[in-house]
Amino acid sequence: MSTRGRRNVKFLKHSTGPATGGEGRRSSFSDVSEEGSSIKLRSPTTATLDGIQEKPPTPEEAKAAEYEKKKANFMTRSFWSLVMIAGFFAALFMGHVYILLIITAIQIISFKEVIAIASVPSRARDLQSSKSLNWYWLATTMYFLYGESVVYYFKHIVLVDKVLLPLATHHRFISFVLYVFGFVFFVGSLKTGHLKFQFSQFAWTHMALFLIVVQAHFIMNNVLEGMIWFFLPAALVITNDIFAYICGITFGRTQLIKLSPKKTVEGFVGAWFMTVLFGVLLTNLLLRSKYFICGATDLGANIFSGLDCEPNPVFVPRTYTTPDLFPYKPFSIAMAPMQIHTLALATFASLIAPFGGFFASGLKRTFKIKDFGDSIPGHGGMTDRMDCQFIMGLFSFIYYHSFIAVYSASLGSVMETAINGLSVDDQLELIRGMARYLSNQGEVGPDVSIRPFPYAVNAELTTFHSSSHVWINFPRGGEGLDSVG
Repeated sequence: MSTRGRRNVKFLKHSTGPATGGEGRRSSFSDVSEEGSSIKLRSPTTATLDGIQEKPPTPEEAKAAEYEKKKANFMTRSFWSLVMIAGFFAALFMGHVYILLIITAIQIISFKEVIAIASVPSRARDLQSSKSLNWYWLATTMYFLYGESVVYYFKHIVLVDKVLLPLATHHRFISFVLYVFGFVFFVGSLKTGHLKFQFSQFAWTHMALFLIVVQAHFIMNNVLEGMIWFFLPAALVITNDIFAYICGITFGRTQLIKLSPKKTVEGFVGAWFMTVLFGVLLTNLLLRSKYFICGATDLGANIFSGLDCEPNPVFVPRTYTTPDLFPYKPFSIAMAPMQIHTLALATFASLIAPFGGFFASGLKRTFKIKDFGDSIPGHGGMTDRMDCQFIMGLFSFIYYHSFIAVYSASLGSVMETAINGLSVDDQLELIRGMARYLSNQGEVGPDVSIRPFPYAVNAELTTFHSSSHVWINFPRGGEGLDSVG
């Protein structure tokens, strides 16, 4: 008689203790085997102890337990809501760097949550490199995006630094090489029998990078363009979410979308009206502070020190007069053009941004999970709170650069052109020409000369100007230039 075990015979484990992992968890790709079989957990109400079935709770006991559960969840949710609000405004008032750090943390946490719902423990599939490769893609993408922002907004700093200059001028090539390394490693790690899973992970990871990391990167650019382009859109989304809930429970009757049964048409429209009204009032308040309307020229600035700049014309009030149409008399109103642009931002936050939340709801239903994670007690995952903010931030960036941004020469752009497009001789001639120009404008005295700095010779270009001379220390042996007075 054969002693070999019979195939396709499976035995169920009856233990539900911690050692067997009987406690329920959210589903993922790992909950279903390659053959599509699955094991369902028994309901807690049918659990037995030493072969004796537990007595089910009475309706009164079940109702009281449900009430206590909801009360505890409400208290936890309220506490952490206050903590997040306080932390957000503290970072907002402390300066741009702190907001950028918060956005970076949100990027990483959200990426981790989205990757987790579709990942399988690498040990179970003997693919130890799978998780490491996901984080490599994240690091490479963030290096490329962060570098793009640094080079664009801080050219006047990176282009004059000996170490940062080659990194800035070859940033995109370096980023491409890093991506290619990851691509080659991925192809080299492909294993027969796991190809479908590995390519699914590849596609899933890139989708998460695009929908989370790339969109969050544009939010960071909004911060650098001016705090108002970050705070106003974020506040509009939060306000719309609050009023959608209030209007929905007050007079909501008609279901809006099947993915979110609690969303109503009445709540959707009512929140739109209230968000527009709130946006106009908030914009009127923010326009009074240059800390919000000025770009991040000084990363050390905060709400108390403020910023100083020439305001974008969109923030400057102007008078609008209605046309003279008989029998109506024309009237005038003074307002900043930004108030009109706020209507567009509020409309997008009310009518389009919520579909980012609907998209996230559909994704969670696909994997049969309630939340993306538990990183925020009482609220679920970070992605649950940011699903609408990502698309709103991207829209704000595109809208700003399409209709509001004023493109003019900046110190960084001029220096970039001079450094990358001119030879050394031409760069020196540019310095001579600028000296002549400053002399003609009366910024320096008529006897202008450009020669070695008389006090110190070091490895960097140093300048000093008085009423009659411009001293420049050139590191190449200390030689100066001819007088150009």
